[in-house]
Amino acid sequence: MAKYGLLTHEEQDVLEHCQLELLESAEQIQRCDELIVEHHYLHHANLVGEHLRYAVVYQGQWLAVATWSSASYHLKDRDEFIGWESEQRRRRLKLLANNSRLLVLPECHSPNLISRFMKLMLARLSSDWQTRWGHPIALVESFVDPRFYQGTAYKVSGWTRLGLSAGWKRDADDFYEKHGDPKQIWVRELVKKACVKLRAAQLSPAWADVEKELWVRCTSKVSEIRCLMDQARTRIEEFRRAQALGYPVAGLLCLTIMAMTQGVIAGPKDLALYADTLSQAQLRALEFRRDRDSGEIRCPKKTTFERFLHGAEDEAIQEVLLQWQQQVLGPNQDRLVIVDGKKVRHGKVEIVNAVDGVGRFLGSRMTDCKSNEIPAGRQLLEQLDLEGKIVLTDALHTQVKTARQILYQQGGDYLLTVKANQPETHKTLENLFSQQDFSPCTDGADPNAQART
Repeated sequence: MAKYGLLTHEEQDVLEHCQLELLESAEQIQRCDELIVEHHYLHHANLVGEHLRYAVVYQGQWLAVATWSSASYHLKDRDEFIGWESEQRRRRLKLLANNSRLLVLPECHSPNLISRFMKLMLARLSSDWQTRWGHPIALVESFVDPRFYQGTAYKVSGWTRLGLSAGWKRDADDFYEKHGDPKQIWVRELVKKACVKLRAAQLSPAWADVEKELWVRCTSKVSEIRCLMDQARTRIEEFRRAQALGYPVAGLLCLTIMAMTQGVIAGPKDLALYADTLSQAQLRALEFRRDRDSGEIRCPKKTTFERFLHGAEDEAIQEVLLQWQQQVLGPNQDRLVIVDGKKVRHGKVEIVNAVDGVGRFLGSRMTDCKSNEIPAGRQLLEQLDLEGKIVLTDALHTQVKTARQILYQQGGDYLLTVKANQPETHKTLENLFSQQDFSPCTDGADPNAQART
């Protein structure tokens, strides 16, 4: 790399007057990704999690582009460099970012340009991240393939080389394959003594919010997981091909149920994040298999949950959940049965659910295609023991057929809402209260009067 004093006038002018631009518009982002796909040796611009894109510009022309994304979940040398524990890493990983792509465009190479580009980015990366994602960045990491580069740009920019990665690549969301081409690991602190602060017992107030936004962690004990596995193993059959049995369907079902009980309901991606919080003992209780190379039990990823949720039988899952719930909570003693329907956002699915007065799940039923909540609600009630119970519903389920089913067929009582959209029933009830005696009123002249007046 040429020394600053040996630069030509044009090269020196580029360094002095180039500017950093944060790429935010759809057109800028598309252009950046297309350039990376075309000219970067990896030929793809996929970014993971939180991310930013930059370009260095001179006289309106892009000279280089770079992308930053969420840091790697597990990176042994980096974690040892920071010195934090695994739980600290899980809670504070958002304070790290990864320089996932760094590209000087063809015909734009100039001495010291890449180090100048890096200096400009590192000076504002944390503040830009704060603006875009709501928290700062304390430390950055990157990988360099020694077959093509030696990491000179990182070295002259104050980065530290830690060693080599283990040589694995992601071959899908589910698993990794060993490719035999380990990468150099480079890191740089953006804050003085960042590693000391990241491994401290408590984060500084400026960083503490990242722990508040943390995804849900599995808190189930191994004994509880085994209890649930006993229920699942006998009630749900394996429906996938043999290659998928590294994650038995009973274990996936148990993991999904545990996640739901802790409020994880957004879908496969959040299930995968939840699974990543399990300890080796918890994963072993779910009967997931060990990886032959690493010796550790791996947790399932997003696509594994997608296949499981698509193929599993709804009734079998519900039966396991209800049986486990009864085993943990004991028999249901509450007299209320509350029925309500909900549409799943973006899913084009409508489900009728039943809970008791304290929120205990009693069952659910998906509405049939080209149907609605009313018949699905009746089918759900058929599955329940309503003897001595009181069924509460909204106005949609205020139907004669539903009332007769609850009262005469299943021995329950009901409290149904009536609104003006059912004019005949609404008028009948008005007449009962205003035009004739109605228990417990005792005043024949004024049925609205209080008793004994």
